[in-house]
Amino acid sequence: MAELTGRTVAVIATDGFEDSELTSPVAAVRDAGATVHVIAPEAGAITGKKGAEVEVDRTTAEAGADDYDALILPGGTGNADHIRTDAAAVALVKAMVEAGKPLGVICHGGWILADADVLRGRTLTSYPSIRTDLVNAGATWVDEEVVVDAGMVSSRTPADLPAFNAKLVEEIAEGRH
Repeated sequence: MAELTGRTVAVIATDGFEDSELTSPVAAVRDAGATVHVIAPEAGAITGKKGAEVEVDRTTAEAGADDYDALILPGGTGNADHIRTDAAAVALVKAMVEAGKPLGVICHGGWILADADVLRGRTLTSYPSIRTDLVNAGATWVDEEVVVDAGMVSSRTPADLPAFNAKLVEEIAEGRH
């Protein structure tokens, strides 16, 4: 497995995240040696739709792209719909993508990429119900287990997590694109 010691990875989420889509990638990058910060609109803790509770390390207003080497955007319909209305979260995502930092996005997590206006010319996958939103934002959408496009790793559902996690760790190890 790739070595991520010395890398700091941001996870942007809020209440209603798909539990496994946050906890599984976080475990994978931590197991590879990365430090992980959970970033949310408000301090305290966030709760997944199946009950997982995760402490927030920083708020979206406190976090900056220069503080992180990579980004994870978990799904969960409520999480994804709420987080994309947070201007600080959208700005952080945009800054990280524009800086060429590796990014992992799964399921409904891609909604914020449309709001950040960073999908033109990119190829990715997602949960099928947000396909039209991503295509309308300029992406080419494909139905595949895992897609990598210049450091952006995307997958569809929790069933894709083993492939997603492996590619995510690999892309973070490679660094900027």
